[in-house]
Amino acid sequence: MNARLLHAITTISLVALIVLCLAWELWLAPQRPGGSWLAIKVLPLLLALPGVLRGNLRTHRAMTLLINAYFVEGVVRAWSDKGLSAHLALAEVALALIIFTSAIAHVRSAIKNK
Repeated sequence: MNARLLHAITTISLVALIVLCLAWELWLAPQRPGGSWLAIKVLPLLLALPGVLRGNLRTHRAMTLLINAYFVEGVVRAWSDKGLSAHLALAEVALALIIFTSAIAHVRSAIKNK
């Protein structure tokens, strides 16, 4: 695949995961009524966003490690939560897998083209 396309997929998926996590923990299905402090889980994603937007390969490599925590959280909450929260957790798992795969492919493509 083209490095630009992979970069775009990673970026769009990362922004979608940030929006999903914020909406999930603040409005859609928070742990407590009125919002949850779990919304701070987006901070590492927000810190990585500028580097991903610039196409920084080091940030893409770091994302492959960071995103595993979101994958695990999604799997655990999909298994343990009920209703809307479980469905949101499955969406988190899907986005984490897309980010992981596209970030690795982007790094490999960029290194291969050097």
